[in-house]
Amino acid sequence: MPIKTLIRKLKKAIWLVRHMGFGALYALLTRWIYEPITVKCNGVKVNATPYLLRWLLYAVDLGYVKGFRCENGEFVIVNARGNEVRVKYDTADYYINGFRFKTIGSTFIDIFLREDYYDVDVKDRDVVDVGAYVGDSSIYFIQRGAFRVIAIEPHPSTYDMLHYHVTENKLLFPLVGYVKPLNAGLASKPGRICVDAPHDRVANTYFKPGDCHETVPAITLSELINEYKIDPGDAVLKMDCEGCEYDVVLNDYEHVRLFREVVLEYHGDPTPLLKAMSNDFDCKLTRLNDVGIIHCRRKCQNHQ
Repeated sequence: MPIKTLIRKLKKAIWLVRHMGFGALYALLTRWIYEPITVKCNGVKVNATPYLLRWLLYAVDLGYVKGFRCENGEFVIVNARGNEVRVKYDTADYYINGFRFKTIGSTFIDIFLREDYYDVDVKDRDVVDVGAYVGDSSIYFIQRGAFRVIAIEPHPSTYDMLHYHVTENKLLFPLVGYVKPLNAGLASKPGRICVDAPHDRVANTYFKPGDCHETVPAITLSELINEYKIDPGDAVLKMDCEGCEYDVVLNDYEHVRLFREVVLEYHGDPTPLLKAMSNDFDCKLTRLNDVGIIHCRRKCQNHQ
């Protein structure tokens, strides 16, 4: 084992023992990953699973846990932005800030602990959430006060989990603060999206327009705006679709430019995206590497 890897493992073990004792470390190493366990920290008993402990230690290793304590049967995490995030496990489900999830993965760390979208102004606004995955980002936007989230996820089994999370959290039908899930893919032109990919590769797969064994509808921004009566001049467009950002921004910019704010994940060279949007938006890169986030606000917020 490389010395750097060994040091990282040791640091995580020390962090766990310091906060939860040797019992938590023993459970992590010996119990089935999804087996319910009970740990103690600062005198409080907390229900957990070894999976939840691994998830937490992964966030610690990434540097997104700035503070930690236990309170009222929950882990209280101070995230990378200095905000408190409450996490707990109860009867086979995980809860983040009171919202119920069947599973939590690395994307939940990006959204709730790194808090990629912390400075996106969604309060009382519609959000078009492209690449909604299992609903983590959509529910985060609701937590932040979004009026409505149109959650677009092409992969059928992932969409089923998105729909489950939205339903379990009673977010399908409120008058305000609700999520509309769509099993479709965003594209620059109508058609079909090929979703013939295994479930364990969904988070890193660009589902492209085309025909294959399994497809879902391709939906355009124009169709979304008209169908759901979205005022794009007072709405947010979020795209994390592993590459569809390039198709939509470069080939359907006439509709992208209508939105008040656009936040998207880029893969590879962001230059074409920034060049296309520079006339209408002030944009910034929040991470500078092969995968990063571009956050753009319209130069003139008074939509014409």
